[in-house]
Amino acid sequence: MNIQSKLPAVGVTIFTVMSRLANEQGAINLSQGFPDFDVDPELIGLVDHYMRQGNNQYAPMQGVMDLRERISEKVRELYGAVYAPAEEITVTSGGTEALFAAITAVVHPGDEAILFEPAYDSYAPTVALCGGTPVYCPMRFPGYSIDWDMVKDSITPRTRCIIINSPHNPSGAVLSAADIEALKQVTAGTGMYIVSDEVYEHILFDGRRHESMSRYPELAARSFVISSFGKTYHATGWKIGYCLAPKPLSVEFQKIHQYLTFASNTPVQCAYAKFMEKKEKYLSVPKFYEAKRDLFLSLIQGSRFKVTPSRGTYFQMLDYSEITDEADTAFARRMTIEHGVAAIPPSVFYHDGRDNRVLRFCFAKKDETLERAAERLCGI
Repeated sequence: MNIQSKLPAVGVTIFTVMSRLANEQGAINLSQGFPDFDVDPELIGLVDHYMRQGNNQYAPMQGVMDLRERISEKVRELYGAVYAPAEEITVTSGGTEALFAAITAVVHPGDEAILFEPAYDSYAPTVALCGGTPVYCPMRFPGYSIDWDMVKDSITPRTRCIIINSPHNPSGAVLSAADIEALKQVTAGTGMYIVSDEVYEHILFDGRRHESMSRYPELAARSFVISSFGKTYHATGWKIGYCLAPKPLSVEFQKIHQYLTFASNTPVQCAYAKFMEKKEKYLSVPKFYEAKRDLFLSLIQGSRFKVTPSRGTYFQMLDYSEITDEADTAFARRMTIEHGVAAIPPSVFYHDGRDNRVLRFCFAKKDETLERAAERLCGI
């Protein structure tokens, strides 16, 4: 059979490619963004508890109500935003599912969606599957700031949504208050929606504040705000995320969600609801990962990589231009094979393959893993 692909230009993701290569070579995997340390034993115990208590059947389509109530409380306390648990919060099977449902809810054939590059690799394919057209706005290198004049020039009558990601994967950039004001200006008086990928909301450094769309009523009114428990509680394999949106947007979001996964893992949702009562568990995440970042950067001080410290996420971009002029894809592969450390080449996050001679490293690892990786990086 000769199937006509809906995504002819899309292959296996770079995360799969680099993790597979790392496994084949026995390399230290700082490519794919997942911790190599375990989940809090108390949280694991709670999942076991709720399984044994019989919470093993379908959860409500919108999510376990206790969890939605805890999410509502957290968002109100942190961002001053009020979302009704029964109508405006949807629990999803990870952040990527939530992104797909949000984009699909609003992008129709012929619509345009603005993306900031380097862009997480699920955004553009989802827009394309909806019959829409991605409109790319590259962030300014090396600081990865947004060129808002370019954004204004990119808006047309067909612009349906703008996809925001802060803290930003892969660059580690973070939206500022000035960015928020610019976003207000470009969306005011338009029918544009905002899909705000905030899965790293608790991973910001050096005292920075997370500028959630939820903080700003005029932005929240047009926004799907997406987050992820996997990033916060080091449990990426459990695949539980959520979407905050005003009722009219949540209604459309849930129409898509119910035919993607319908409902997400019940005992894990129950466990998260109970675990969220200990607020220090998520409030301590910034300092935890800031210490990881600082350790990694101190360990590679003797290397030939050039560093601008990450402002958020658990990723660090390293400039290798003083080492080689190889393409980032070639150097990432060679570094994995010859030096035993795997990283992500960010050119794959640009539609035109733009290559700034940097690599993305994940520092959500045990200290000993970072020490072993840094020793190898310093030897390059």
